[in-house]
Amino acid sequence: MPQRTIQFVGVAALAAALCAGAALAQQKTIAIATGGTGGVYYPLGGGLANILSKNLPGYQATAEVTGGSVDNLKLIGSGQSEIAFSMADAALDALKGEDKFKANKVPVRTLMILYPNRMHVVTIEGTGITKMADLKGKRLSTGSPGSATEVMAFRVIEAAGLDKDKDMRRERLGVAESVNAIKDRKIDAFFWVGGLPTAAVTDLGATPGVKIKLIDHSDVVDKMNAKYGKLYVTDVIPARTYPGQDTDNKISTVWNILVANEKMPDDIAYAVVKIIFDHKPDLVAVHKEADNIDYKYQLTGNSPVPWHPGALKYFAEKGVKM
Repeated sequence: MPQRTIQFVGVAALAAALCAGAALAQQKTIAIATGGTGGVYYPLGGGLANILSKNLPGYQATAEVTGGSVDNLKLIGSGQSEIAFSMADAALDALKGEDKFKANKVPVRTLMILYPNRMHVVTIEGTGITKMADLKGKRLSTGSPGSATEVMAFRVIEAAGLDKDKDMRRERLGVAESVNAIKDRKIDAFFWVGGLPTAAVTDLGATPGVKIKLIDHSDVVDKMNAKYGKLYVTDVIPARTYPGQDTDNKISTVWNILVANEKMPDDIAYAVVKIIFDHKPDLVAVHKEADNIDYKYQLTGNSPVPWHPGALKYFAEKGVKM
């Protein structure tokens, strides 16, 4: 090959590399705050990051492991994350500056309703726990620090007539750590709010020599709503959702929502919601709870947090009556 041609090819390759580098430099990032690796937020967040990176020009999205809803909302407030998964009750606390957000209100806005988040009160045979009252005097985990599991667990415990500080010995573990602890008999039960099925709970039910038990507690919902607003509903974890689960489990449930800071540009909020609905099958392939991402659930009453204008524009175009 003539030297001039070689020089030309070299210059062209260098120019292409510089252009690619410039494109990467111009690319913006979207951090998605999810949850622990044993739950549902994290895999769904990974799926969301994938479809946004492929379909939102100029943006690269990443899913971040976090402690859960409370941490996520604080990350939204500080601008360290652009999008977050959250339970509706924790998001309302953040908006109002209550409970774990007394130091700083978060200008949070709803992008969309995701799926119902079911409260699991999990134990195994041999602990002597068959009802909520049996938690008195036991060792249990109420969820990791920075999680909405902890927020809701405290409310369930309170509504059941128990004192979280005096009536039990509490650990603050994520769902995967809770499962390991109950296998090792370091705790007797744990609380977890998540989708169905939650991988870590499935793992516990499938463990040889272990018989899982899920404790009914739907009777606490009225008391919780009387104190905290109409955030919770009675629900059921159907029998055989988990290995060894022989009967329906009567529980309390709260909605999961996808949120952003009010400062998110309207066009980006619009695009995020559109991409999720356009590529819903990709999310369902990651976790079946994504099946619940549906226009019929995008109702004002399912989120106590104001809607982002960009999201409202998308739903209005789709004829969704909020």
